[in-house]
Amino acid sequence: MAEAVVSTAIPTPSGSLPAPLPLRAVLPWALFAGLLMLVALYFVGAEQGATSVFSGAGVHEWVHDGRHLLGFPCH
Repeated sequence: MAEAVVSTAIPTPSGSLPAPLPLRAVLPWALFAGLLMLVALYFVGAEQGATSVFSGAGVHEWVHDGRHLLGFPCH
């Protein structure tokens, strides 16, 4: 009696792969996201005291818990 041969190959989809994104399309968005992260890091970590951009403690109170969560001292 002949035994059936089972194929273990994984079938590939018949469609083609999507084209990769060009660096020129991604770079402006990556720079923008990096700039936003630096601004957020400034407000959470340094917006207090001598480097303060805004007077008062309003920004400090808004980012107070984030300061402690990220390990920045503020008291």
